[in-house]
Amino acid sequence: MEKERKVYKIVLTGGPCGGKTTGQARLATFFENLGYKVYMVHETATFLLSGGIKCAELSDDEAYKFQANLLKTLLQAEETFFQLAETCPRKCLVICDRGAMDPSAYLAEGEWDKMREEYGFDNVALRDKRYDQVIHMQSAANGAEEFYTGSQGNTTRTESCSYAVKVDNMTKQAWVGHPYFDIIDNSTDFEGKIKRMISTIADRMGLDIGDRLAKNSIKRKFLVAEHLDEKMFPPFEDFEVKHDYLTTSSDGTRARLRKRGQNGIYTYMHTVCRPEITQQAITLRTPVTSRQYNILLAQRDPTRSQIVKTRRCFLWKNQYFHMDMFREPSNDRCKGLILLETYTTMTGNDLPLPDFLKISKEVTDNPDYSMFNLCKI
Repeated sequence: MEKERKVYKIVLTGGPCGGKTTGQARLATFFENLGYKVYMVHETATFLLSGGIKCAELSDDEAYKFQANLLKTLLQAEETFFQLAETCPRKCLVICDRGAMDPSAYLAEGEWDKMREEYGFDNVALRDKRYDQVIHMQSAANGAEEFYTGSQGNTTRTESCSYAVKVDNMTKQAWVGHPYFDIIDNSTDFEGKIKRMISTIADRMGLDIGDRLAKNSIKRKFLVAEHLDEKMFPPFEDFEVKHDYLTTSSDGTRARLRKRGQNGIYTYMHTVCRPEITQQAITLRTPVTSRQYNILLAQRDPTRSQIVKTRRCFLWKNQYFHMDMFREPSNDRCKGLILLETYTTMTGNDLPLPDFLKISKEVTDNPDYSMFNLCKI
C-alpha cells in the first residue's frame, strides 16, 4: 500500500452479531480524528429486508432474483460514494457494510456462476480490484457464543446460533483470494476486537498510530493550565462535542448521549456502561440517528448538566492526542477547563507530552475529572 493513497476503500463483512455496525462507527470516528473525510455505505440487505421482504417466503427463483437485485443496488450505492471520494479534496476512507461478494454466500450451489454469466459479473473485478481491504468481523456465535444476541437490536436478524456460524463461514469463504483479507476473531473481549480491527486497517494503510490501540494501553489524562494559540499546534482537527447523561435504574448503570461533528454535520452515539457480577464494567456503544438522539434526550438526568466542549485531535511524536476545551453553557467545575488525553502503554515520564502545552498535573486516576462527576449540578 502506498502511504499517500487518497481514497481507501474497506469492506466490513462477517456473520451476524460480529460487531460490524459498532465497528463502522468507531472506525469512522478514529479516522475523522486523523483528518480524513469518511463515507459510510450502509448495508443494502438490511435496507431491503426492512421493507417487508421475508427470505423464507421466497421461491427459489424469487430468492435468486432478490440476490441479483441486491447486488446491483449495492454496487450503485457504493459507486455514489466512490465517485464523491475521488473528487473530495481531502484524504477519504470509504467504509462499506458488506461488499459485492457477500451475496454469493447466500446462493445455492452453482447459482453464483449462473448469476455471473447472466449479468456479466466478474470475481476479480468484484473482489480483488474493487476494495483495498476486506475485514471479516467473526460472528459472536463462532467462538463467543455467550455473547451472541440473536435478533436483539436488529429487527431483520432472525438467525439461530448454529445458522449464524454457517453464515459466518460462508461469508468468510466468499472473500478468500482478496490480497488484503483480514479476519478479526473473538480471541479477546469486544473492545479488544474493535481495537484490533482499527489497528489492522491502520497498519495496512501504512499509518503510524503509536501504541494507542495496544491491548494493554490505558487512557491517561492531564490538566492543561491555559489555552494556547492554535498556531502552536501541529495539524489538527476540531470537533464540537456535546454529552448528556440519562436517567437509569439504581443498579449502577450509566447511560449517556454524545453528539459530535464538524461544520453542522453530526454523528450520534448512545453509550451504556453497566456493572457485571465479574466486577468488570461492560460498555455498549450504539450509533443512533438524529431522530433517536432527540427522543433519548427526553430522558436527560436532571441532576447533571450538559457538557459542551471543543475536541482538538492531533498527532505529536507519533502519539495520538485529543484535547478537550470545555465551553459554555457549563457548570462551575467545567469553566475554563482543558484536559489532554491519550491512550498509551507508556507509564510515568516515559510518555512524551506536547512541549507546546503547559501541563499542570496528571489527573488520570482523579475522580474529580471524570466526565460523570464534572457534570454534577
